[in-house]
Amino acid sequence: MTSTDRTRFLLTRMRQAAADANHLIKGVQKQDFLNNIMLNRAVGMSLLMASETATQLMRVDPDFVADHPQFPWNAMRGMRNRIAHDYFDIQLERVWDTAKDEVPDLVAALDAIIEWRAEGE
Repeated sequence: MTSTDRTRFLLTRMRQAAADANHLIKGVQKQDFLNNIMLNRAVGMSLLMASETATQLMRVDPDFVADHPQFPWNAMRGMRNRIAHDYFDIQLERVWDTAKDEVPDLVAALDAIIEWRAEGE
């Protein structure tokens, strides 16, 4: 797999995991999310997967990351670390806010960059 293919693969995986986090809460009220442990964990795991993939991308293609500062790379890595290491102290309000308010913009930005890269950088 070429470096370009690897980057596109990781971007696509990040997009899917992020979209899953948002999709899981469609039509769900915040209080219902906060009270549903399975939904908490499903959304948290999806965010973990997206942020872990962002962390991998930071490692394998630092030039791409540097060329695309519109993505919150460090914040994604920070979220990954909090979910992966502080799982009993995860702030569910923050998980909700991220999945509901921030992920749609991330998915749109990923769609734009993936489409652009598919056409040729």
